Amino acid sequence: MIKSKKDSRQKVRYAIRKKVSGTADRPRLAVFRSNKEIYAQLIDDLAGTTLASASSADAKGTKTEQAAATGKLIAATAKKAGVEAVVFDRGGFLYHGRVKALADSAREAGLKF
Repeated sequence: MIKSKKDSRQKVRYAIRKKVSGTADRPRLAVFRSNKEIYAQLIDDLAGTTLASASSADAKGTKTEQAAATGKLIAATAKKAGVEAVVFDRGGFLYHGRVKALADSAREAGLKF
């Protein structure tokens, strides 16, 4: 049986989620990439709550530039929430392109992971 691209990503995503879990002091930075936008959330898995979120909906420029702006935005909202360190969850996407741009800009803005 041929799996769709989405099914393959879900399989990888579940494997990542087995290993990666966020806590209150070190939440999970979850990334979702759609064709138009990129989204990031800081999630405390123990309490089941989202501490902060950001998206590229208001950002201008190329998709990679929008992802970098979203990384800076999530880092800024994380600092307001009192978060310094996170665990990175790429959500089954390859660590390349927009996902990498978001992660690198979040690191430059002060998040540790």
